Amino acid sequence: MKEITLPYHLIIPSIISICILAVIFINGRKLFNKNENKLFWISLTVFLSIYLFIVAGGTYADISSQLALRKFDLNGNGMFNGAEITPELKVALKKASSDTGRNFSFITGLIFSGVIASFVFIIGKKMNQ
Repeated sequence: MKEITLPYHLIIPSIISICILAVIFINGRKLFNKNENKLFWISLTVFLSIYLFIVAGGTYADISSQLALRKFDLNGNGMFNGAEITPELKVALKKASSDTGRNFSFITGLIFSGVIASFVFIIGKKMNQ
């Protein structure tokens, strides 16, 4: 079977989130000490952390399904034929091909983490009044 392919639509948002979180944590004292912007940076950190968790989970699921399929390719030609076709292979193929959740996790992650970060921001604003 071919090498494991990295899902770029999941890897790129993960790398961007990690880089932004790294910048926030490096400059944390400057960003979180200012009272007027502190709540914004907290909400942004919550957003990026949840988003990274969701997209990394989708990436992990994609790579693990590729690895599960790889173990059924006995002769290493990248095709399933003959003795390689088993009921277990059919189950693994169904899991790998019918899981759209991991492929759309970069979109659903934006929505879910945006809602959670908005709640954090709104609750923080209400508590500071």
